[in-house]
Amino acid sequence: MTEYTISDYLLDVIKTMGGDEILGVPGDYNLQFLDHITHRNDMKWVGNANELNASYMADGYAREKGFATFVTTFGVGELSAINGLSGSIAEHVPVLEIVGAPTNGVQRAGKLVHHTFGDSNFDRFIKAHETLGIKTTVLDEDNAIDQINETLTYIANEKKPAYLVLPSDLVNAPVNPAVKEGISALFTTTKQEAPASIAAIKQATAKASHPVIVVGHEIDRFNLGQAVQDFSLNNNIPIVDLGLGKAAVDESFTNFVGTYNGTISNESINHFVADADVVFVLGAKLTDSVTGGFTQEFDESQTITLSTRRGTIFGQSLPADFDFVATIQGLATTDLNLSLPAVQKPAEPAALQASDQPLTQSFYDRALQDFITGNKTLIAEQGTSFFGLASQNLASGAKFFGQPLWGSIGYAFPAAIGAQLANPDRRAVLTTGEGSLQLTIQEFGLALKERLNPVLFIIENTGYTVERVIHGMDEPYNDVPKYRYDLIAPAFGASDDQYDFIEVSTEAELIAAMKKADQETDKMVIVQANMGMKDAPAQLIETGIRFEAQNH
Repeated sequence: MTEYTISDYLLDVIKTMGGDEILGVPGDYNLQFLDHITHRNDMKWVGNANELNASYMADGYAREKGFATFVTTFGVGELSAINGLSGSIAEHVPVLEIVGAPTNGVQRAGKLVHHTFGDSNFDRFIKAHETLGIKTTVLDEDNAIDQINETLTYIANEKKPAYLVLPSDLVNAPVNPAVKEGISALFTTTKQEAPASIAAIKQATAKASHPVIVVGHEIDRFNLGQAVQDFSLNNNIPIVDLGLGKAAVDESFTNFVGTYNGTISNESINHFVADADVVFVLGAKLTDSVTGGFTQEFDESQTITLSTRRGTIFGQSLPADFDFVATIQGLATTDLNLSLPAVQKPAEPAALQASDQPLTQSFYDRALQDFITGNKTLIAEQGTSFFGLASQNLASGAKFFGQPLWGSIGYAFPAAIGAQLANPDRRAVLTTGEGSLQLTIQEFGLALKERLNPVLFIIENTGYTVERVIHGMDEPYNDVPKYRYDLIAPAFGASDDQYDFIEVSTEAELIAAMKKADQETDKMVIVQANMGMKDAPAQLIETGIRFEAQNH
């Protein structure tokens, strides 16, 4: 591998975008490409237990770092990963999947090779990704550099995933090394402005007396949290975020009043939205699981919607210069001249006091809130963890990852490992149910091999609580096998000095475990939190009622 090749160029672009580690699973159609990764001294190959886990882990890595890449093989590998990549498209996460494919000669000849249906059709997997709305690119020798540039700049600019097929006969195809000189220019952008859109927003809000800002996930993906805070501060407008977009703004910010979840929100938060005459919905998707089952108390007639998909004022399109990023950045320095009073934040809850009482979900959620300091990233599995913790305000600098739209159980554990790998200087803290963990538990091996040190809280409450509260509270299909979580780390190869396992059943034991975890920063800390089978967060119970109703 002395020549400069298509593979080298692709990896140089990935490195420029921040891809220091490449995830995935080896397969014979991608092995030659993997050689180009492992022979570099500025990039690391990190192999996963399976492709689904790789796609989840890449999603968590990208949320933490801004971009991720994983590699699969043709057919069997990419289809295993397609669930995770679909979650990335649903929730706007910038991930690149590279698929190693049979040679062009094999495909042109229609040979009946492995990892296919044996019918000479090599396009069906590409078409499946296209149908899902994922950007797809199949590299060809004559246009590979331009195709790579277009695909990777798409990811950088749109903050969405893409799927790139690399036929194995192109892996070592030589290209002029001078093309490297143009890589940095790919990611230089010209600042746009949207004066007409800003003027239209000012005119539409001239008489607003109770505006509110609702923040979604796209604000986080485009790093616009500070711009939104500046807009709020300049105009004394209260901010709520959604569960899909939680911590996109600093939740300790003066004008942040809480996380909104439709009418099932705490009333001290809900009234800011219910009483609003103008609602700025910024970078959000109003999905069932973050609006209390579509119980948000506003409609298009009072809403200014700014997102990557559209910009509207009370249902009418913004002027032609509308650009999501440019408009949000323009609002940051805009004075609406409303003369509104200072925002009055809801009262803080009383300090948590631990006792020897059995551990409950409500105490657990409050304790996790206190545990998540500004140098930590909280990753909450969909279910009891997400619905119990999305309503808790986080400390300044803290991050929060969940997957409330796609909602694929098992996602959070690999995502947490990905976040920890992406940024070793921040502690990843996972909270997951034992049922969800069992789907992707294989990645303990990777985490221990890489000597990662997250804190993993496993809620042991005898099964799928999120499903129980929707339907079948006592049905056996919501039960799961009971694992020995104290044996997991050594079973996956951990030495005694590499991990700590703590089982807790009372409030005081949980607080003690958290203190110990904060002291053991060089270890993976696994905390088994035992709780009652029917103990669930109030917002999850309310959401479950609405989900059950809409399923009939």
